Amino acid sequence: MPGQTFLGLPRTRPAGSEAQSVLAARRPTRRLLVGDVPVGGGEPVSIQSMTTTATADVEATLRQIAELTAAGCDIVRVAVPTQDDADALSTIVRKSTIPVIADIHFQPRYVFAAIDAGCAAVRVNPGNVKRLDDKVGEISRAARERGTPIRIGVNAGSLDPRLLAEHGRATPEALVESALWECSLFEEHGFTDLKISVKHHDPLTTIAAYRLLSERCDYPLHLGVTEAGPALPGSIKSATAFAVLLSEGIGDTIRASLSAPPVEEVKVCTHILQSLGLRPRTLEIISCPSCGRAQVDVYTLTAKVEAAFDGFPHPLRIAVMGCVVNGPGEAREADLGVSCGNGKGQIFVGGTVIRTVPEGHIVEALVEEALRLAETDPAVRAGSDG
Repeated sequence: MPGQTFLGLPRTRPAGSEAQSVLAARRPTRRLLVGDVPVGGGEPVSIQSMTTTATADVEATLRQIAELTAAGCDIVRVAVPTQDDADALSTIVRKSTIPVIADIHFQPRYVFAAIDAGCAAVRVNPGNVKRLDDKVGEISRAARERGTPIRIGVNAGSLDPRLLAEHGRATPEALVESALWECSLFEEHGFTDLKISVKHHDPLTTIAAYRLLSERCDYPLHLGVTEAGPALPGSIKSATAFAVLLSEGIGDTIRASLSAPPVEEVKVCTHILQSLGLRPRTLEIISCPSCGRAQVDVYTLTAKVEAAFDGFPHPLRIAVMGCVVNGPGEAREADLGVSCGNGKGQIFVGGTVIRTVPEGHIVEALVEEALRLAETDPAVRAGSDG
């Protein structure tokens, strides 16, 4: 909360004006609604993921959607490769806790099925929906009547062969040309409730493509590094591209496309947005990387602290430091933390050491002090309320 302090220290995080001062102004875009989630037009950047279940397995799909919602996902996409999947959409849409986007490839008839089922949006890929051209008018009318936005999702791996031949490879120019060509087909029918993505597996190509696209249209943009890879390299690729683009004001929704459970995608996106000050911080654990000075197993201690505070609802910053060299300095920036040494831990609150406990009681002491802060500090309670 601006202006509030704790023990003389500002409670505000870089998520406020300090962070915003290093980010470019958000790129002006059209505003549309994906279900009840506003996208574009200066609205907050939304997090999206995609289920890995067979959509026809309604129970499993809804269970995964619930897990994604709990992790902080705003919008979910489901694959619709078969008629059974299309038939399941109406039940999933009705019971889902967040807006559902239908992901359509190859079969235009599933676009109509998704619209009829009440999906919050439909994603089509111009590179592989070969028979879409003569259906655009019908799709536009159906989508307009139901208020269903369309996402034009261009992927480097499924780019139109004509553009591949013309450009030689999936260049930023080829990706953008594909997206804008598809948009023009809808525009001819007066339909402009469109969102665009131009994804590539290379972060630099992705950045270049979105920069170019942002100069040539004002549609809201969905950011993604497609086929980013396993959790660690995929997260780094996604963070690299998203940080550059979002810092330039480009991007309205994001997805980290990882070879990992979709909940991990949501966690990565949440951390990226929080690090850029584009989403309020929740609980944050900062910890030292450990070194030869450490007199405690920092990795194990940090993991225990992380597990103990899993789901803690208040936006505290907790520092776990392996020695007294950096501990006192980090203490000044943390709400709560510990500096370790000689089998003990100095527990500090707001930069002041309040007690020393045996190493085996550090986690317990941190939890006790966190709960005390949550009960006594109005700023902590206000932060958790939004």
